[in-house]
Amino acid sequence: MHLLQSFFDSYNLIGFVIMIIIQILLFIEIRKLKEKISEKMEINDEGTRLKLQALERLTLFAERIGLQNLVNRSHNSNMSATLMQQTLVETIKSEHEYNATQQIYVNPEIWGAVTRLKDQNIYIINQLAAPLPHNATAMDLSKRIIEYSLQENAQLNNIVIDALRFEAQKLTD
Repeated sequence: MHLLQSFFDSYNLIGFVIMIIIQILLFIEIRKLKEKISEKMEINDEGTRLKLQALERLTLFAERIGLQNLVNRSHNSNMSATLMQQTLVETIKSEHEYNATQQIYVNPEIWGAVTRLKDQNIYIINQLAAPLPHNATAMDLSKRIIEYSLQENAQLNNIVIDALRFEAQKLTD
């Protein structure tokens, strides 16, 4: 059991490092996009600037609620699986509420994709938690979520991030 715990602690550490690297790459890409925008045109249009800022915030939101990122940020080995489930769901909901004002700056399809990502990740977490026994730990739920997220196309946030990136590109071309 101790070996299994060490394996998952290592797995969580690797996941955390990967999450940090992804976030750094995302911030670098956003910075490059901002520089490209500044070079191509001087942005005097406040509306365009607000739209780009909204897309940036929604990109960060999509990255933060990715299943692996959520688990890595919220995991506490002293939690029960039920408390972990509640924490993950509440984190997603509060992050979404925090960014809700951005919907006025993006087209309805983009906002719909962001909302569907929120709903889908909550659904996935609840579905993965449902079959766990009453005495399951946060580690048990974390393991199920990570295993699920490693499947091909399971990280829905990447699709939403691509759509956000495409919208930003349209504004800068």
